[in-house]
Amino acid sequence: MLQKTIKMLLLSTPVISAVLSTPANAWGQNGHRIVGEIASKHITDTTKLALVPLLDGDSLAQVATWADEMRSAPENFWQKKSSRWHYINFKEGDAKPHYDSDAHHNKETVSDILEGMEYSISVLQNQKASLAEKQFALRFLVHLVGDSHQPFHAGRGEDRGGNNISVTFFGQDTNLHSLWDTKLIENENLSYTEFAQFINTTNQALITDYLASSPSDWLIESNNIANSLYNENETNVSYSYIYKNLPIVKTRLQQGGIRLAGLLNTLFDKSAKPLVKALKMPTDSKL
Repeated sequence: MLQKTIKMLLLSTPVISAVLSTPANAWGQNGHRIVGEIASKHITDTTKLALVPLLDGDSLAQVATWADEMRSAPENFWQKKSSRWHYINFKEGDAKPHYDSDAHHNKETVSDILEGMEYSISVLQNQKASLAEKQFALRFLVHLVGDSHQPFHAGRGEDRGGNNISVTFFGQDTNLHSLWDTKLIENENLSYTEFAQFINTTNQALITDYLASSPSDWLIESNNIANSLYNENETNVSYSYIYKNLPIVKTRLQQGGIRLAGLLNTLFDKSAKPLVKALKMPTDSKL
């Protein structure tokens, strides 16, 4: 069995728990599709061509929900192991996660979302990997980039990423996790294509800022947002909460789409310019 290879960067903010919580839902279907749809507007022609056999007739928006849909499959991987791919728990007192471009995880032993992204990237880079293995890796990677931008996929294990925190949404009982992955998005009454169109950006300064990051950065950002929401401890959600927090939801979805495109361009188009179309990850020697 391969040892866990995530390197830990010692810093002074909240950290990851070694004990993972029970499964949490991801962005709702529309959230994931919005991320995939935005990404499709920012991948290069070279990347689009490389993705054709991997997508097998689907779009990035279509495959974005696959990793959640497959959790009902009877195979042992989906029933016993796949849930760990979707999140990472933070616990105050340890270190931040550090993306390891040299990590080579085993599909069966992936223990959190960062390892899941590392595994998927390594498979897509592996010229010896089969088409089926690469299709699996791409579908999971599209989903996990979306998940990494949902604040409560980098939340606390003790409340299962907000799943155990009860709130009301205009008087309807729900929980904090569900509020952020589904209800705030669906309250806009937009299709995923409309939502993606409304929040997509061509602002190059903003895109450059988003692309100067690595997968660990996305999780740290999510944890910082989750902590602020934990601290506010608002349980009766209505118009004022939406006014304050919906812009954060839109930003996270926008960032997820731009960064997914940047990651795919990094993997499939060597001519894609970092900080323009591809990621530039300052703390990593390579991707």
